[in-house]
Amino acid sequence: MTTATTYGFVTKTFHWLTALLILTVIPLGVIANDLPYDTNAELARKAQLFSVHKTLGVFIFFVALARILWAMTRSKPAGLHPERKAETLLADTVHWLLYASLVAVPLTGWIHHAATTGFAPIWWPFGQDLPLVPKDEGVSKTFAGLHWLWSKILVGALLAHIAGALKHHFIDKDATLRRMWFGRSEPAPAHRGTWVAPASALAVYLVLSLGGAAAGLYTARPATASVALAEVSSDWAVQEGEIALTITQFDAPVTGRFSEWTAAITFDETATDDIGAVTTTIAIGSLTLGSVTDQALGADFFAAETFPTATFDAEILQADDGYLAEGTLTIKDNTVPVTLPFTLQIDGDTATMEGSITLDRRDFAIGDSMNDETNLAFAVDVAVRLTATRSQ
Repeated sequence: MTTATTYGFVTKTFHWLTALLILTVIPLGVIANDLPYDTNAELARKAQLFSVHKTLGVFIFFVALARILWAMTRSKPAGLHPERKAETLLADTVHWLLYASLVAVPLTGWIHHAATTGFAPIWWPFGQDLPLVPKDEGVSKTFAGLHWLWSKILVGALLAHIAGALKHHFIDKDATLRRMWFGRSEPAPAHRGTWVAPASALAVYLVLSLGGAAAGLYTARPATASVALAEVSSDWAVQEGEIALTITQFDAPVTGRFSEWTAAITFDETATDDIGAVTTTIAIGSLTLGSVTDQALGADFFAAETFPTATFDAEILQADDGYLAEGTLTIKDNTVPVTLPFTLQIDGDTATMEGSITLDRRDFAIGDSMNDETNLAFAVDVAVRLTATRSQ
C-alpha cells in the first residue's frame, strides 16, 4: 500500500502500466497518421492502426481515472530534495500536467471520434457514439484540434518527467527512480502539496489552448476550396434543402452532404406534356463526409480540384406514384444516364420534393484504387430534398 513515506504496489503498477500504454499509443498515432491510403491494402492497414490507437486511448482514459481516484485516497512521499524549491515546483507542475493530460487527451480524441462518422472504429462492443455528443463536423473539428494540441502538452510533460527521473538517477544518484520500481524502497517525508503547481499546470493549458484558438486550430479548413456557383434563373426558387450521400466503408454507413448547389427548375403541375426540367449544379468542394472528407475530395475520388462541379440535367416526367427526373449526371467528365424518382407536394406556391437513388461509384471513376468492396462498397445512396417557391 502507498503510505505517506513510500509508494505501494498498486501505485507502482498504475505508474508503469500507464507508461507502457502511453509509449505505445503515441507512436501508433504518429505512424498511422503518416501512412498512405491509396489502395485497399494501405487503407486497411492505416485504419487498423488507428483503431488500435483509439481503442488503447479509451483504455488509457479509464486507467487514468482509476489511477487518479486511487491517488486521491492516498498520501504520497515528498521529493528527496525539498530544499530545491524551484525544482520541486517544476516536478509537481509536470505531474499535474501529466494527470490532466491522461484524461484530457484520450477524452478529446474520443469526442472527436464520436462526433464524426467513418474510418477506424473503436474495437469494443458498446458502439461508437457518446451521450450528449452530436454528429457534427464543427464539434468534431474542435475536439480534433484540442486532441492534437493537448497531445503535444502530454508529450512535453512526459519528456520532462523522464528527463527529471534520469537526472535524479544518473546525476543526483538518489533513490527517486528506484523507489517507483517494485520492491522495498527507502522511506521519505510525506508530500505537502500547494495550489501553485496545479494552478501552473492549468495556466499552461489555458495559454496554449487560447493560442490554438487564435491560430484557427479548432476551425474546419477544407483541403479543397469550393468553387463559387453562378446564380441561376428559375421558375421555382429553392428556399432550403440538401443533397446527401451515404457510402459504406468497412461495412459501416458514412453520411455526408454537399452544402453548395443550385437548381434551375421549370415545372407546370397542370401540364400533361413538357411538365418541366431541372438543371442542378453541385460544388464538389462543398462536400463534408465525416472523417473521410479529404480522401473523398482527392484525385482518386471526386478530384475536386480538377473537376470542381457536377451537373444533373434532366427532364421531369409524370410517373404512376409520383414523378421522375430522367436525364444525365456528369461527375469527373463521366456522363451517365440517371433516373431519379421523387415525390412532390404542392401547397399554393410552395413545393416540397423528396427523392433518392442508388448509384455505382465505378460508373464515375470514383475510387478506382478501391477496385473491390473490401473497404468501400460500390453502391452510393443519394438522397435529395428541397422546398421551393414559385417565382412571381
